[in-house]
Amino acid sequence: MSLSVRSTFLFCIVGILGVAIQSSAQTPATDTPPATPSAAQQTPASSAPAAAQTPVPVATAATSASTSAADAPSTAEQVAKPDEGKGFFRDTQFGGLVDIYYDYYSTKPDGDALYRNFDTRHNALRFSMAQLWIAKTPTADQRAGYKVKLNFGHAASLINAYEPSKTEALKTFEEGFVSYLAPIGKGLQVDFGKFVTQHGAEVIEAKDNWNYSRSLLFALAIPYYHTGFRATYNVNDKVSVMGALVNGWNDFKDNNGAKTFGAQITVKPVPALSIVQNYMTGPEQAHNNDNWRQLSDSIVTLTVTPALSLMANYDYGHDTIAGISGHWQGLAGYAKYQANKWVTLSPRFEVYDDASGLTTGTVQTLKEITGTVEVKAMENLLCRVEYRTDFSDHEVFADNAGVLKKTQNSFGVGVLYSISFKGK
Repeated sequence: MSLSVRSTFLFCIVGILGVAIQSSAQTPATDTPPATPSAAQQTPASSAPAAAQTPVPVATAATSASTSAADAPSTAEQVAKPDEGKGFFRDTQFGGLVDIYYDYYSTKPDGDALYRNFDTRHNALRFSMAQLWIAKTPTADQRAGYKVKLNFGHAASLINAYEPSKTEALKTFEEGFVSYLAPIGKGLQVDFGKFVTQHGAEVIEAKDNWNYSRSLLFALAIPYYHTGFRATYNVNDKVSVMGALVNGWNDFKDNNGAKTFGAQITVKPVPALSIVQNYMTGPEQAHNNDNWRQLSDSIVTLTVTPALSLMANYDYGHDTIAGISGHWQGLAGYAKYQANKWVTLSPRFEVYDDASGLTTGTVQTLKEITGTVEVKAMENLLCRVEYRTDFSDHEVFADNAGVLKKTQNSFGVGVLYSISFKGK
């Protein structure tokens, strides 16, 4: 291991231990460990506001003497007054994220490492992304909502690499949509705008995933975002459904004259088990309305014990590109073990078959295995140390001398700091 790798690793660990020691010296009001967010979460959860934010006004003796009993406000009117003072940002969530990393690749690439997303650069401390977001979830009391998430950094450029629109500002907006909760049944939520995809076990923000690096399925099998319309309905506490009509994969500006349709069903038969099935179909090639892409995405998550969780993700896609009709498919398996409130261990293994070379440019089968150790120095600060090996049955990984190899190894350290709070 080179001196720069050891220095970065030791710097991260020593810094975290220092914060952990300082944090342990303070006595918190409660000792409840923070809940680890699920991989499917897009927005950090915040605690609900207190039942009363403003004290109920009490009449003074002088006021009581000059006010008759008939003119006095009722108890219900007095209780309602605190809500009148709440502003536009009532129940609005605010948040931010900073993500930096160091990776050392055995192939020592000069540019982005092959088949990797976001943690792509070799032997350099890099800024992956910074985010700011604001969101308001619609409710029966306030039926209008919205979400705006801004993303800055190299990751934002990678996410928007296939965007047909040449408007540079678009890559800053990871999400931007308005919502309305229609009074239909239990409430039908309708969103319109740009939003991240519903597909996959992993998301753009590493803090909400079990590993730091993104899987092959995330990088190759599914889209990043969509622009259009979606509607979500909770049938009951065990089943929810979603339908979408969007421009397509990764396009704010449509690249053809047709639309793409998506559907999702989420089933939670018991609290410990979640099953999500996604399907999407539509033409995705530029100026081509005839060849329809198909994508099936299945995710199963099981909480075995409070300390151990398992997850599996299977993707199957089919398309016709440049006259070549073919498919891709992959399976990823995950485990997450909470050793204690500060340390989590998360291995991942996956197999990806690009049977027609449509997603990688080569007919090949890829595999990868990743081991991640997460250290939570404090509530909002994570450090993940990770070792990963990617394999192919063809020599596709080129080193900086141009020599092709069948494997690529990497060692990485990712540091993530996030904040979130709710307006009053």
